[in-house]
Amino acid sequence: MPPVRHPEAPAPGELLGAHYDHCFGCGGGQPHGLHLEAKAGEGVSLTAEFTVSPAHQGAPGLAHGGVLATALDETLGSLNWLLRVIAVTGRLETDFVRPVPVDTVLFLEAEVTAVSGRKIYSRATGRIGGPEGPVAVRAEALFIEVKVDHFVDNGRPQEIQAVMADPDQVRRARAFEVNP
Repeated sequence: MPPVRHPEAPAPGELLGAHYDHCFGCGGGQPHGLHLEAKAGEGVSLTAEFTVSPAHQGAPGLAHGGVLATALDETLGSLNWLLRVIAVTGRLETDFVRPVPVDTVLFLEAEVTAVSGRKIYSRATGRIGGPEGPVAVRAEALFIEVKVDHFVDNGRPQEIQAVMADPDQVRRARAFEVNP
């Protein structure tokens, strides 16, 4: 089925922000994290970007492939905010098209392509040098909708208890909104 943007999803152009301060992909509390910033797009799409730092390198001067896969996963996972569902990555297929140098800003575009029951299908592209730059990475993914119990039952108790004790209800709920 075609995806349907939830009526309470963030408006196009709105910055999504970090779902959890300690998330490696989007959280500000991770000194070597990606600090990926995503903005809602039209329909069930978004744009995101992050700067490849020296801490993200694999080969000298180049981004580590696992870091690039993480950026794609984080971007694709953020799409679930537009559907207003909690989902985890079931499959992530990544194509590495060209090397990404350190200090490069990677521009990402992602969209949900279909929804079938609990399955959410999506794809993303990462470009170097700007939204129209050459394609460096791309991915297709399958996310599976889950209940919050998935995180509560499987997460490390200290972190789960700290989140659940947070008096800020919005921050508490957002901690469980995106794939782990």
